[in-house]
Amino acid sequence: MERKNTIIIGAAGRDFHNFNTVYRDNELYNVVAFTATQIPDIDGRKYPSELAGELYPEGIPIYSQEQLPQLIEELDVDECVFAYSDISYEDVMGIGAIVNAAGANFTLLGPKGTQLKSNKPVISVCAVRTGTGKSQTSRKIIETLLEHDLKVVAVRHPMPYGDLNAQRVQRFATVEDLKKHNCTIEEMEEYEPHVDRGNIVYAGVDYADILAAAENDPDGCDVILWDGGNNDFSFFKPDLAVTVLDPHRPGHELKYYPGEVSLRTADVAIINKIDSATAEAIQIVENNIQFASPTSTIIKAESKITVDNPESIVGKRVLVVEDGPTLTHGEMKIGAGTVAAERLGAKEIIDARPFAVGSLIETFNKYQHIQNVLPAMGYGEQQLKDLEETINNADCDAVIIGTPMDLSRIISINKPYTRVHYDLDEVGSPNLSGILKGFIEQHKLVQSTSDMK
Repeated sequence: MERKNTIIIGAAGRDFHNFNTVYRDNELYNVVAFTATQIPDIDGRKYPSELAGELYPEGIPIYSQEQLPQLIEELDVDECVFAYSDISYEDVMGIGAIVNAAGANFTLLGPKGTQLKSNKPVISVCAVRTGTGKSQTSRKIIETLLEHDLKVVAVRHPMPYGDLNAQRVQRFATVEDLKKHNCTIEEMEEYEPHVDRGNIVYAGVDYADILAAAENDPDGCDVILWDGGNNDFSFFKPDLAVTVLDPHRPGHELKYYPGEVSLRTADVAIINKIDSATAEAIQIVENNIQFASPTSTIIKAESKITVDNPESIVGKRVLVVEDGPTLTHGEMKIGAGTVAAERLGAKEIIDARPFAVGSLIETFNKYQHIQNVLPAMGYGEQQLKDLEETINNADCDAVIIGTPMDLSRIISINKPYTRVHYDLDEVGSPNLSGILKGFIEQHKLVQSTSDMK
């Protein structure tokens, strides 16, 4: 039988996982290319033969998604598999129209064919959009489980933007490991808050190998926590599925792929940031949960913000640096740094755009919804230098670092700065402590949970 020529459309994450789980050893398909988007400078590489398997001794080339129609024609492609996340339904089907117009089939893979089964209990933390508060939710779950002497290993959604062979399986236990693995700012934003608390995090490219390593971590493992990225659904089959929603973007939970999948498969739906959203927006989100996931347990939570040096904000003209992906493909206009500036009475949040240099100018041109704030972009050494120069160019009294990692650790800032931290603070009940009590009892992880609050 002739193999189907296939392109996997991705962004260096879900695309590789779909290939590894469905196509790598499948003689019905011939994956002729990956395409890449969303993340700067990740096309032009090759998925290496060591990861691609025996059917692909030369590896698989990675092209820009802009070349998709041409690739379908030149490579005689039968099928294109869409495999990245945090994208509107309109944009998904726009890509589908491009694929169909070029003559190929357009495919979406679901959890049944791509989720791996662990021999440990799995809790997944996913979301309906980038920047809803998954990481703070993951940290809260881990901290609760650690209180009961359970060893929790976090596995993070992939961000392999460098040497794919070297990134096949990555383990992060200390801040030094971030440098060892040449992490981008986006990676550090996700890993650093975990390792600062002593939590072990795995990530990489081959999630079957990563899962095996996590299950057999040298420090022990009782529970696997899937710390999701963007609004993708879990790579591992969860025993408890938690999905976080954002009332700052009401309605998006039913308009973005695959965020609605994460919502519809949730056991627990957390409406976060209720302290900074309107009552009307919170109600819209709650109504949509009841529509799409009527059996899920709804938890409401505040995103509790603390500031290292609040006096550096009060009455000052400030530059706010926010989490990059939240602002870019997450489409948010503000983040925790902006909320802190407003609550603490900053005199002015300055417009970062006039001070941008290099790739930051390109970022502002591409994502024109971003206004006063500066996204913490740092996908390579030059972009990191551009970020540093942009911050140091800014005419302001102080800098607010709203990104979850310590930006001052990797760039030099020539003016006063302060960091903003944010944690999940549940309001009333039900709450995660009660949910996790049932989870621990169900999986017989401890003899008694009577002491759980």
